[in-house]
Amino acid sequence: MIKKLLPIVLALVGLGVGVGGGMALRPDPEIVSIDPCGDMETGDTHAKGNPADEEDEETDSAYEYVKLNNQFVVPDLDDGRVTAMVVLSLSLEAKTGAREAIYAREPKLRDAFLQVLFDHANTGGFKGAFTDSGTMTNLRNALTEIAQKTIGKEINDVLVIDIVRQDVQ
Repeated sequence: MIKKLLPIVLALVGLGVGVGGGMALRPDPEIVSIDPCGDMETGDTHAKGNPADEEDEETDSAYEYVKLNNQFVVPDLDDGRVTAMVVLSLSLEAKTGAREAIYAREPKLRDAFLQVLFDHANTGGFKGAFTDSGTMTNLRNALTEIAQKTIGKEINDVLVIDIVRQDVQ
């Protein structure tokens, strides 16, 4: 009896040690920020004679990218039957320092994003050439609008990082 249980116990202990080690050694999230008005060679934030110098400070601020933790799974329906599943990964372009506020309100933001994605799916947005430039622009604009309503003006843009559609047989 013990000969049969010993391999199972060892496998469970090994699994536990592996998971614990992976969690303990996981790197901290990397903060990425850019200055949209910056000169890549010199690092100057304003080019000479650039009319953008006169714009408000929103365009002068640096942005960071906040990747939402989980993917979004959206069913594509046809006559009440699931015909495809669409999986998306989204990131937010936000003002530097807004990361904590975004993560604090992530459940509300995810709910709002899912509603926009469901509406997009129900209007046929994920059928046919769903990655068409016009279709994707409409989706990004709708997601950005709802993100700004949910979080505030700290959100500059919503980026679709990954998108996959799997047709159901």
